[in-house]
Amino acid sequence: MSSSTYYVPEQSRWPILASIALFLLAYGAGTLMNALSAQQGGGLGVALLLAGALMMGLILVGWFGNVIHESRSGLYSEQMDRSFRWGMSWFIFSEVMFFAAFFGALFYVRVLALPWLGGEGDKGVTELLWPGFVAEWPLLNPPDSARYPGPEAVISPWHIPLLNTCLLVTSSFTLTLAHKALLRDELIMVRRWMTLTILLGLIFIGFQAYEYVHAYQELGLTLQSGVYGATFFILTGFHGLHVTLGTLMLMIILGRVVLGHFSSRQHFGFEAVAWYWHFVDVVWIGLFLFVYVL
Repeated sequence: MSSSTYYVPEQSRWPILASIALFLLAYGAGTLMNALSAQQGGGLGVALLLAGALMMGLILVGWFGNVIHESRSGLYSEQMDRSFRWGMSWFIFSEVMFFAAFFGALFYVRVLALPWLGGEGDKGVTELLWPGFVAEWPLLNPPDSARYPGPEAVISPWHIPLLNTCLLVTSSFTLTLAHKALLRDELIMVRRWMTLTILLGLIFIGFQAYEYVHAYQELGLTLQSGVYGATFFILTGFHGLHVTLGTLMLMIILGRVVLGHFSSRQHFGFEAVAWYWHFVDVVWIGLFLFVYVL
C-alpha cells in the first residue's frame, strides 16, 4: 500500500460490544466492593464481573485478530502506523491520569485531611469529634474505630514489596534486551528474553496474591480497615490488574514472535506492549515509595 494511502477499516461491531463488556466489569466490580464493605455475599457482583471479563476476553481475541490480519495483509500505511503510535501514546496518558487520581487521593488524606483531623490549622476538628485522636500514618487507629477498625499491622516494605520491585525493574531490562534483539532480527534471543519477562511478571502476580492473603488473614488489613486499607488495596489492586493484563499482552506478543509476525522494520505491536509494560513498572516504583515505604 502507498505511504500516502490511509486505510479505513470496515464498520465494526467490536467497539459497542466492548462498551457493554466494560459496563459489566465496572458495575460488577462496584457491586462486589460494596458487598464486601458491608460484609455481605457478593454473588451478583462476582457473576457480573466474570461475565464482563469473559465477554471482554472474547472481544479482544476477535478484535486483535482482525487488526493482525489487516496488518499482515499489508493494508496499513505509514500514516496508519503514526495513528497507532498516537493512539497508544494517548492511551498511556489516560492511564497516567487514572493513577494520578488515586495518588492524589492518597496525598490529600496524608498531607491535608489527616493533619486537620489531628487538630492542625483552622480546620482542626479533632477535639470536637474524636477527643484523643492521634494523626499518624499508617492510620492504625482511625476515627470511629469501633465501627471502622484499622489494621492490626501493615506490610513491611523490605520483604515481598522490595522483592516485587526487583522483579519488575528486572523485567523492564529483559524486555529492553528483547527489543534490541528484535532490531537485530535475532528472533531466538527475542523469544528467550520475552519468556523471561513473562516469567518475572507471573512471579510478581503470585507474590502479590500471597501478600493479599497474608494481609487479610494475619494483619487485619482489608478494604474495611479505614482509609489506609482502602487506599492500599485500590492502588495496589489496580496496579496488579495492570500487571496481569500486561503479562497477558506479552504472552500474545511472544506468540506472534514465534509465528514470525515481527521483523526489525515492522514491529509496532511489540513496541506498544513494551511502552505499556515500562509504564506499569514506573507506577510500581511510585507505589513502593509512597504506599509501602513513606
